Amino acid sequence: MPYLAPTTTRFVSNSLRRAWLFGPFHAYFSSTTRSLAVDMETVNTTERLRELRRLMKENKVDVYEFISGFSGSAGTAVITSEKAALATDGRYFNQASKQLDSNWHLLKQGLEDVPTWQEWTAEQSEGHKTVGVDPTVITAPAEARKLTEKIKKKGGAELLGVKANLVDLVWGNDRPARPNEKVSVLDVEFAGKKFEEKIEDLRKELDKKRSAGLIVSMLDEIAWLYNLRGNDIPYNPVFFSYAAVTPTTATLYIDQSKLSENVQTHLGDNVRIRPYSAIFEDSKAFGESLEMEAPVAGRPQIPKKKFWISTKASWALSLELGGEEKVEEIRSPIGDAKAIKNATELEGMRACHIRDGASLSEYFAWLEEELVVKGTKIDEVQAADKLEEIRSKKDRFRGLSFDTISSTGPNAAVIHYKPERGNCSIIDPTALYLCDSGAQYLDGTTDTTRTLHFGEPKEMERKAYTLVLKGVIALDRAVFPKGTSGFALDTLARQFLWREGLDYRHGTGHGVGSYLNVHEGPIGIGTRIQFSEVPLSIGNVLSDEPGYYEDGNFGIRIENMIMAQEAKTNHKFGDKPWLSFEHVTMVPMCRKLIDGKMLTPEERTWLNEYHQEVYDKTKGFFKEDERTLKWLKRETRSINVMEFTLT
Repeated sequence: MPYLAPTTTRFVSNSLRRAWLFGPFHAYFSSTTRSLAVDMETVNTTERLRELRRLMKENKVDVYEFISGFSGSAGTAVITSEKAALATDGRYFNQASKQLDSNWHLLKQGLEDVPTWQEWTAEQSEGHKTVGVDPTVITAPAEARKLTEKIKKKGGAELLGVKANLVDLVWGNDRPARPNEKVSVLDVEFAGKKFEEKIEDLRKELDKKRSAGLIVSMLDEIAWLYNLRGNDIPYNPVFFSYAAVTPTTATLYIDQSKLSENVQTHLGDNVRIRPYSAIFEDSKAFGESLEMEAPVAGRPQIPKKKFWISTKASWALSLELGGEEKVEEIRSPIGDAKAIKNATELEGMRACHIRDGASLSEYFAWLEEELVVKGTKIDEVQAADKLEEIRSKKDRFRGLSFDTISSTGPNAAVIHYKPERGNCSIIDPTALYLCDSGAQYLDGTTDTTRTLHFGEPKEMERKAYTLVLKGVIALDRAVFPKGTSGFALDTLARQFLWREGLDYRHGTGHGVGSYLNVHEGPIGIGTRIQFSEVPLSIGNVLSDEPGYYEDGNFGIRIENMIMAQEAKTNHKFGDKPWLSFEHVTMVPMCRKLIDGKMLTPEERTWLNEYHQEVYDKTKGFFKEDERTLKWLKRETRSINVMEFTLT
């Protein structure tokens, strides 16, 4: 699934706010699963904006903004007394242009001469106007401080934290209640390490850096730290909570009703349980409890130690702790540790991707027979439902890891397309079909994309597919020294498209959790500057997913999961380790879309070896499934190197 900038999944509620404000939003809830569905139709938002502006006036706010970040969507909405703007990136230009009504101005981030949302907001504050925001949904360093600087520079008054979220007030009783699902224990059999050991490792880091403690707000970090999983966020096995770890205490802030007897036994006396809402009260107490340095003439007193918060933590947390004087904003040490999978987690990734790969092969074989042999009319949602049904029968399956992107023809050009039940396309066997999907298993998280054609592909479709495939192979085969970042590796996947003057508007790879969020920081492969800040390490799990898209025509993406490992090299320049990748996704490439003449001998060898590995590792699932076994044999047979043709 194309990379989404890492944000705390706590902010999923803001995706609901923004989608509701824009109009085209429906939320579906059940006791076991939840999904967010975005309707591609335009809805009039005039009344909603009018009521929001009334509340802005009451709160003496001239400009109001809020941040939104959730799997499959990202953006910022800014509302003034007269204007409203949405800022989003290239993955969503197509979708946003269809959803927004005439009240909204679309800021296409990344395009030349288009202001960033911060710049646009600052421009609206000219004339000593106040910009308001809910401080719980904006990060302290990344947004609050930078935005304040821009507002002041443009002659604005200030950035004001408004504790009551104005969108929620307009939304009123129609807003869905916060989920309250039960939390479960992830056994060490799958986690690979006891939570007590993880906390002890964190305390060593606190002691080493002389920190008073760490306040944790990232939901996946809390789940990983305590070896717990939940079901509060769609597709992400996390739960609404906060955590605080000091040299002597560990506290979990969560509604008590979510904890079963088994969970409480698991946590034992090592973890103190506090109500979810108590985090701000306790944060204030934490800040006030800090021991201060001896006073120095002409300088305000400063604490001997500071509390750590993540650079992704909210402005509200920073303010309650006492602000910059008592807080140090850092890249979370829990996030860094979580991104380096242990041996148990890596083995789980290998195992779950074999099961998942078998599910996808079974699905593609079924779909081809239905469309081509039987001539069945199947829409995009029906196809996605079938894939979920097949996956659900596999061992350790817990649900999907994101909404399945099942897209035919021009829909595949919408990078984060989401088909709607009763309002989606019939799959066209004469057009490209892109399927980006994944699942959650007790032993790992999967995310795989394959693009197929069930008829005769056009010349440009084969060429584009092969260029994308070459990029997948180049990244997969990379060997690089320790200390190399994903930013440095990104061009390996794009180089073949670039030679043709082509490109794609999304990252090449994102980190993936272990039975956690399918998008996981801090590592990734792409052009975002943050990818240059964190080098890749042995044990990192990432996606390898270049693509190519022609709006209104077709879209192509190929995605494998790869794991960083130590490489065996003839030399070790600089006397340091060298790294390479191990692929774990076990699904064939689409043979009829491959132009064998465009592949080098090394690329053909890689493809043949990969297909043999896919066949060997998944064939055992099809002993009584003649249809899928026949399809698998056909799709994994070798390419004739001498003739440059498929045999």
